[in-house]
Amino acid sequence: MPQEFKELDVRSILQNGGQPFEEIMRAVGALQPGEGLRLFAPFEPQPLFRVMDSKGFDHDVVELDNGDFEVRFVPRTEEEVAISENAVSPELWAEPSVDLDLSDLDPPEPMQRILLEAEALTSGEVIFAVLSREPVFLFPELTRRGHQWVGNFDRDGSAYRIMIRIGPGATNA
Repeated sequence: MPQEFKELDVRSILQNGGQPFEEIMRAVGALQPGEGLRLFAPFEPQPLFRVMDSKGFDHDVVELDNGDFEVRFVPRTEEEVAISENAVSPELWAEPSVDLDLSDLDPPEPMQRILLEAEALTSGEVIFAVLSREPVFLFPELTRRGHQWVGNFDRDGSAYRIMIRIGPGATNA
């Protein structure tokens, strides 16, 4: 957890009919490495959670006594790795046979490209891909198809890296 938080109170902006998104993004852009953002709002800003997740932040929400909300956005560290339940010894996987930079594509295209590449590979082969955001809808699809995966955000949270090991059910040659 970061030692320090920058604070941003958007309640007055919203009360005056304004939209605080740009102000929030400016505050996020000004954060120093390891710093978090403490945001005060009159409601739980759920649409912001996905945006901040894609930028490498987890969140914690506290409802204040007056009904307003304090949301703490905490940067994820590089060591925090997501791993599929079926992943076995990722450190022993083969070197990737496919290397994809899909960071300039919008959903669902990265998912479609990864699944297409996976169909062309044989069991045990590995795909490495760089994406602009965490592929939350890709994870269950990979697991459903019997593939293993590990992934995390890069150090500055600007890209998501994933390695996918093709499962034993692959029959492609």
